[in-house]
Amino acid sequence: MGRGRTGAGSGAAQAGAGGILVALASSAVFGLSGSFAKSLLETGWTSTGAVAVRMLGAALVLAVPAAIALRGRWHQVRDNWRTIALFGFIGVAGCQFFYFNAVERLSVGVALLLEFLAPVLMVLWIWAATRRRPGLRTVLGTLAAIAGLVLVLDLGGSTRIDPIGVLWGLAAAVCLAMYFFITAKQNDSLPPLVLATGGMLVGGATMAVLGLTGILPLGFSAADVDLGGWRTPWWVPVAGLVLFSTVLAYVTGIIAARGLGSRVASFVSLTEVLFAVLWAWLLLAELPRPVQLAGGALIVAGVVLVRSDEPAGLPGEAAADVEPYA
Repeated sequence: MGRGRTGAGSGAAQAGAGGILVALASSAVFGLSGSFAKSLLETGWTSTGAVAVRMLGAALVLAVPAAIALRGRWHQVRDNWRTIALFGFIGVAGCQFFYFNAVERLSVGVALLLEFLAPVLMVLWIWAATRRRPGLRTVLGTLAAIAGLVLVLDLGGSTRIDPIGVLWGLAAAVCLAMYFFITAKQNDSLPPLVLATGGMLVGGATMAVLGLTGILPLGFSAADVDLGGWRTPWWVPVAGLVLFSTVLAYVTGIIAARGLGSRVASFVSLTEVLFAVLWAWLLLAELPRPVQLAGGALIVAGVVLVRSDEPAGLPGEAAADVEPYA
């Protein structure tokens, strides 16, 4: 997943145990979002409402740090408004909306694994658009990811997979792939914290408007939720979504990227799938079947192969400054 750029030579000097721990912490808190969201969705919240509250809340928390990062250079926002708008519409609103709809019908782990097919979709698109043959590792990674998807869906097992939920998950993967293409073209003059804050504001406002106008269903609930075997007030998972899975996750992700470099940080970010499954097990009592766990391992292995292949043609190794998913 996308993280921030580093100065020449600084990544190698700072890529130590501390940077790895920060990157793992980022993946861990990102992985919490599915469990927090699902606990709300099960009490009557809609995906529209959950995304709007999550992103607007995070934008409010980050507004002051973002203003400090700009230091009065507001022209940077004006010069990059298209990037901010596209990031907000697709990378924030679209990706989160589709992912939350997926976790409403599927387990958190399966929904996130479907979303992590984004790099494979990117490779297939670039191959079709440029006619440039991908490298061997890309081909092997794509085949591994497809095989893993078949196992994750467990089509031959007794567990029924909701086909609508699968479509939602794949739509999230498409948005995540588009996010990489968008951020690969961003102007370096825009601080990553400003891009994150602006994207959250645009995405959250978009979902709120679509909900308030009746275009998308908008619902909230003040009922207590089941989380980790405990009945907790609704504001607990909301606070978790805003403060941990969004604000803390983005900030630690940027710090990790600047310490490790985008490629190493992106590899570490793949652990979000494993953290999401672990959190879903601890907080929602969801544990995939063994065949689904094997499929998940294949998908992660496939993504690692694709991302490690230089001729893959993926946009900008350090294309993204922030991460938009789960």
